[in-house]
Amino acid sequence: MKENKYTPETKSFTKELEFQGINGKSLGIIFDEPELTSDAGLLPLAEHEKGLHLFSRIATCIEDTRLFPTHSLRDLIAQRAYQIASGNPDANDCDRMRMDVALQVAVGREEELASQPTMSRLENRITTKELIRIAYALVEVFFDSYSKPPDALVIDMDPTAHLLYGQQQLGLFNTHVGDTCMMPFHVYEGISGKLITTILRAGKTPTANEILAIMKRIVKQIRKRFPKTQIIFRADSHHTKPEVMAWFEKQNIDFITGLSPNARLNKQFAITIEQAIKRYELNVADKMHSAEVRCFASGTYQAGSWAEPQRVICRVIAGPNGVDTRYVVTSFRQVSAKYLYETVYCGRGQAELYIKEHKCGLESDRSPCQSANANQFRLFICSAVYMLMHSFREHVLQQTPLARATFSQIRLKLFKVAARIKRMKTRIRFHLPVAFQFKEVFLRLAVNLELAPSG
Repeated sequence: MKENKYTPETKSFTKELEFQGINGKSLGIIFDEPELTSDAGLLPLAEHEKGLHLFSRIATCIEDTRLFPTHSLRDLIAQRAYQIASGNPDANDCDRMRMDVALQVAVGREEELASQPTMSRLENRITTKELIRIAYALVEVFFDSYSKPPDALVIDMDPTAHLLYGQQQLGLFNTHVGDTCMMPFHVYEGISGKLITTILRAGKTPTANEILAIMKRIVKQIRKRFPKTQIIFRADSHHTKPEVMAWFEKQNIDFITGLSPNARLNKQFAITIEQAIKRYELNVADKMHSAEVRCFASGTYQAGSWAEPQRVICRVIAGPNGVDTRYVVTSFRQVSAKYLYETVYCGRGQAELYIKEHKCGLESDRSPCQSANANQFRLFICSAVYMLMHSFREHVLQQTPLARATFSQIRLKLFKVAARIKRMKTRIRFHLPVAFQFKEVFLRLAVNLELAPSG
């Protein structure tokens, strides 16, 4: 390798790096091209955001107290969001990405973007009132994604662990997780996978007050916007609280939630459990060892703390691995037990995939700030990116090979494409590789962007 000298002025190496050649030709690499980007695929995403006005709506929730700002609040939020979308989730990445032309164009600027200190100051000055306004704004974005009032909204709520290091606020040791963590609520619309909100909270089992504090705000907004829409709540057994069920009944909200097994329930459904075991034993006798048996039953049950009896569904699986019994409690009286459990309740398993997209695809479980407000703001920005990416996939990537791709696949295959930039007096042109495997997608994007909804 030849001697290389790094020059801060040009942020490039002035000498060529030599590697093993091919066919008698030497191979050299030099970092000296300022008008190149590796994130040209962000441009269609930014084009789609212009119709949603997502980042502007968040910016209006924040009071700008700066005297002589160089970067608008909207641009700061957009920069942070597009960095997350491109796989650069930390504020430290601002210093490395601020000169990237594709990121600048996506934000809407032709000069340097914000540095890490500027971004960190924004994150750490956010107030609780501003966070509440952002939360309401994101829910309104969720409502605006519907062209007409939906017949029903299925609300899937689930806490998920954010492992911590250091002394972050709200961090608690959780024995189930086996580590110090926060456990923010993730709330999605279960049918479409659209995000409703994400709320940071301490790393412990949710209480009835925490659940109701969020649900009351969400339901109030739904009833105001979609007064005739049926609301259905789905969650695991941590959300089966007497106060929560009583409030749902009062508000005419249907629910189906998990219920922890106990001796009384096992005794009440003993016949169903015995039937499953006997049917499996018959299968074994007929040499059908792998043919497990599923049985369903329903009945009325009232725990000591419940205000009134509720319908309980019992699902029993008897098979080679033994007997597995699960229960759910529901407000649905007429629907069959099998359909309620297998289709309605088990449908909430999709929420785990939505959370995976949010956490793994956008790295939203990184909570590096000490302040809870700063970490909540960062979580909201990741949620805004989720909303943007979900809408982009739904409207822009339809009828393309990426129509059902994960966020990580979209980033790898579409966003991470190199381009040479040519600046002209009235135009900025991005030259992409001739061999780019998804150039057909870009052609389709140009059509889809014209057809995509603008709000």
